Amino acid sequence: MTYGFLLESIWHPPLAFAETSAEVLPAELELQALWFSGAFGREFRTTAGKKVRIVQFGEWNRGAGPDFSLAAVEIDGELRTGPLELDPTAADWEAHGHATNPAFQEVILHVIFRSDARRIFTRTLDHREVPQVIISDMQLSDALNRPPREVAIAHPGRCVFPLKGLPAGAVERLLTEAATLRAANKASRFLKTVDAHGRDAALFQVTAETLGYRGNSLPMRLLAQRAPLGLLKAEPAAAEAILFGTAGFLTSEMHHLVPQDTRDYLRDLWDTWWKNRSRFEVSADRGIPWKTHGQRPANHPHRRVGALAALAKVWPQYRKLALARPFHAKPLIDFLQTLEHEFWLHHHTLTSAASVQRVALFGRTQALELIANHLAPLAMHEDGMTYGSYFKLRNSVANEKVKRCSLRLFGSSKAAQPWLRRVCHHQALLQIYHDFCLEDFSECQDCPFPEQLAQWK
Repeated sequence: MTYGFLLESIWHPPLAFAETSAEVLPAELELQALWFSGAFGREFRTTAGKKVRIVQFGEWNRGAGPDFSLAAVEIDGELRTGPLELDPTAADWEAHGHATNPAFQEVILHVIFRSDARRIFTRTLDHREVPQVIISDMQLSDALNRPPREVAIAHPGRCVFPLKGLPAGAVERLLTEAATLRAANKASRFLKTVDAHGRDAALFQVTAETLGYRGNSLPMRLLAQRAPLGLLKAEPAAAEAILFGTAGFLTSEMHHLVPQDTRDYLRDLWDTWWKNRSRFEVSADRGIPWKTHGQRPANHPHRRVGALAALAKVWPQYRKLALARPFHAKPLIDFLQTLEHEFWLHHHTLTSAASVQRVALFGRTQALELIANHLAPLAMHEDGMTYGSYFKLRNSVANEKVKRCSLRLFGSSKAAQPWLRRVCHHQALLQIYHDFCLEDFSECQDCPFPEQLAQWK
């Protein structure tokens, strides 16, 4: 799947010759969009003859792994929840490596669009057979000849109607409560790490996690735990090499893969790493599980480790701004946006050619993510920031989860727009999404939130 491609809508023009529509399958992304829109219906039969009913179509997966997550499917009356995969043919499961990929181990349904002359079974890494559904040529032809329709990234929920009846002030109070609850939970998480490892280590870990963005947040936190800040501060000259070596990026093969102008930088890292590797290197089966495919170049883990190394070099200044009381966002954002590193300001990966343009190590959007998820909640907990100051933080970019939740709650991007401009509102929507949408597998039918909204004053 293409990383970062946000599918707001897909339009399919009427086919000129309907009788030839089944000969060539549309692009896989369009098949996924049609499936999510319900264009093929909800009722199917597996290749083994079992009745299938789609209770919930799930959510788009923009990263590596199955096409949809959090789907709910009834197979002969038994409810199953988990990820769902779509492929043009049954043979693609093996051809794409899904059978040996742990990310596909929990798939509950495999939907395919072309039958094969021979029976091909879909099996997971542990040899569990995954039920198959084949979309017939008639279903496909019918779907492709439907009038153009918008395919949203989420279906409006039952909460749209009661929310429409609430005045703006009541909606604001609702979101304030949700944002406050989320901030309290975030602060509690941070303080648990402080209790276990100290304040600096906690800040180092959440900063690494934020740098990892969506695909590598856990790997970056693992790196910060395996190469702890206290040790890096004790050996500042070796810090960058220790981070890259612990990450598993300083291999003997890497030297032959990098461009000529990178070899001096890599050699300096290696000359330091080999003296320290016995203390940090782990066996292959214990390595950090980086996701390198499907990442935007600026989000590649090589760059993220480089940014973390740059921060470690200026840790006292960074710590002072990040944990200042009272906390002010602007000085920290300005500091992070001007973070320097001679090599990583002009490279996306160790193996890429140098970029003429400067590539920021820590952009404004990431800085706001760090503040919203970690620093502001902690500051509010410690009376270092008021909710009024938190409310003033504006965020022009809504991530996919925020967009999905806003569509569920408000029914359209236009109706949700007033609640997509501030960091606190994003956090509120994510809390509601976590507490209700992620807990519901009934396509909203059994979700208690709409009834609670009807009673909200």
